[in-house]
Amino acid sequence: MTFDSLLINSTDWQQQAYKSLIQEDYYKAVSFYEQAIAVEPERKSHYWYLGLVLLLQGQMEEAQATWLMAMIDGEPEQVDEWNEELIQVLQAEAQRRSARADYFTALAIREQIRCAQPAALDNLLHLIQLAIQLETFTGDELHTLEVIELLRTEQSLSVDAKWLLQVLEDVIDSAPLHPSTQEFAEVCLVHVQHLPNALGVLLLAAIKIAATLQQGKVAVRLAELCLRINSSHTELLRHLSSLYQNIGDYDQGIEMARRCYALSKTLADEVFANHLVLRGLMHAGGRWEEASLVLQKQQSLLATLLEEQPTDLSQTTVVRLFGSSYFFPYFRDRPQENRKIYNQVAQLCQTNIENYAKEHIERYYQRSKVSSNVGKSTKSLKIGYISQCMRRHSVGWLARWLFQHHDRDRFQIHGYFVAANAYQIGSNQREDSLHEWYINQVDKANLLGIDTLEIAEKIYQDEIDILVDLDSLTLNITCEVMALKPASVQVSWLGWDASGVPTIDYYIADPYVLPDAAKQYYSEKIWRLPKTYIAVDGFEVGVPTLRRDDLDIPCDAVIYLSSQGGYKRHPETARWQMRILKAVPNSYFLIKGSADQKSMKSFFEQIAEEEGVDFSRLRFLPDVATEAVHRANLGIADVVLDTYPYNGATTTMETLWMGIPLVTRVGEQFAARNSYTMMMNAGITEGIAWTDEDYVEWGRRLGKDEVLRQKIASKLKASRQTAPLWNAKQFTREMEKAYEQMWQKYVEGGG
Repeated sequence: MTFDSLLINSTDWQQQAYKSLIQEDYYKAVSFYEQAIAVEPERKSHYWYLGLVLLLQGQMEEAQATWLMAMIDGEPEQVDEWNEELIQVLQAEAQRRSARADYFTALAIREQIRCAQPAALDNLLHLIQLAIQLETFTGDELHTLEVIELLRTEQSLSVDAKWLLQVLEDVIDSAPLHPSTQEFAEVCLVHVQHLPNALGVLLLAAIKIAATLQQGKVAVRLAELCLRINSSHTELLRHLSSLYQNIGDYDQGIEMARRCYALSKTLADEVFANHLVLRGLMHAGGRWEEASLVLQKQQSLLATLLEEQPTDLSQTTVVRLFGSSYFFPYFRDRPQENRKIYNQVAQLCQTNIENYAKEHIERYYQRSKVSSNVGKSTKSLKIGYISQCMRRHSVGWLARWLFQHHDRDRFQIHGYFVAANAYQIGSNQREDSLHEWYINQVDKANLLGIDTLEIAEKIYQDEIDILVDLDSLTLNITCEVMALKPASVQVSWLGWDASGVPTIDYYIADPYVLPDAAKQYYSEKIWRLPKTYIAVDGFEVGVPTLRRDDLDIPCDAVIYLSSQGGYKRHPETARWQMRILKAVPNSYFLIKGSADQKSMKSFFEQIAEEEGVDFSRLRFLPDVATEAVHRANLGIADVVLDTYPYNGATTTMETLWMGIPLVTRVGEQFAARNSYTMMMNAGITEGIAWTDEDYVEWGRRLGKDEVLRQKIASKLKASRQTAPLWNAKQFTREMEKAYEQMWQKYVEGGG
């Protein structure tokens, strides 16, 4: 019932009373309604409105007394009818107030409705939405208002299911981590699971929670509810696979990926599903034989796809394809073969992008031609950095020095923080001091979502001269952005090996990290800086939490350490490490890194047994709270043993900064030469192995020769003042010189 219908046949002053209420002239409205009661004392609606006006004036007790006075002489049936009329009046005003965004008043009115009808689900849900609007919602209200209990006991839903789903979405957005939110989602699911968008609402919410709050277990529990709606939904299975893997439940993650593969209807979908299987096996660590078979299958699937050369792939499919060849360098040091696959996959993606984003690409290209003709070689260059890793991440810790030392008179620095706002959830977004530092460090910070066309358009509108990708294949979103070519010159640096995207002009390297032959199999032009492709001024170091006595290791023992994720644990390298341990009596091996601990222990136990090493000499270390503590704990090691064919990078720099000898095996691919270039740029050659046998020999020699270890530690300590690896300011000047030379080549038409 509306206010207008209640005023039919009313006198003029009754209409004026309502008008006064609308205009919030409550003193006049009270006067009018009191006159109405005096003239028509039997007409109950006058009391309802008079009490409403008193309530709006903040006179709650007077309002309740007015309503009670109107009902006091009624029979039970009449009182029920009058109560219903009063509720309709209050609901109408509450709705009007909500429509005007006067949520505080609407909340007060609905609290009165709750007093009269404490179990009215419709009103209780409105109270929750109003609390969310007023930003006072905590999640406790779901139980204090007994909403969960009502939904659990209701056989037939008394409210619109679509609206209930909207309330659920609002609740998850407002209080995603509150325990009651999960309960609320479960009881709502019974009533909304038939709706076509129910699965999408819950799945997107789970993705948001995982991406922004990094609360993977909460996200998984929410996503698991979607299985009750459709357990054969391939998109759900894809995301569940990643979510499970990200929280370390690799078996479930692999199972979801295999189910997704079995349900895939296209070759491209099979490629991505098989990639998810491989991802789970690799991150679990220790399941190398199984992973090798899946890798062979991936290579076969990709070969068939590349032979077919489809040109009608969807945007989602293309984005997923970029990372489909990601794991090859973890298995083999054959860059020519690996890069051929990268380049071909990237070209296939590029072809499809040029079909579905033709208008964007043509517009960007036309502006690029105009820019080169203008010749802006003397202007302040706009440098854009795009990444999801400008935060507490390996890339974030290393790249910050370049940002800190940039010459702001010659360069304008723009940061494109991908996925930084796509999943923001109220004020609950996880704090990250390094992320905040980056935002404050750039001249212009752009907190972007995952819409690649939107990201590219932002870069284009900012008229970025040189766009630098810090992610490469580690984030397929940035691959697509780079393929759209929104900037005049595009560069790949730091995050991983080059992606092979045809629109990327340069790949930053140095004299060591790539061999001379690399130019033959890279699609990008290799731009070699004179000394090093990365430098830092140092690392923060905390208080160590590791002690030998806690690990039951004698004081005079030699400690080897390897700190890498399970996906870098190649069995051949593990064999070399066991041979080193066998050759050095009274030595122990500490193993640290994200992986399935049961799987990792089984992996090393088998290899130790085969190499004749007592498994009791191995120690498996848990993760620690902060990066600073991790670095401090490196000090327990006498020698660090690197991985191959995929070396450490940040871990290598941290090891060298802490003055600890390192053994690394140098290969041909970028991933197998990171530690090599870092050691050379720290002034250290001891520990650089060019063959498998050299690796074992260096490990044995460093373990037995304490004097040599001390000599290396002294050289590393002294290198902090002299070595290129620890001179981020000089490195920044070299990067800036490279940018200027790239731009000059561009404006001269030879970019």
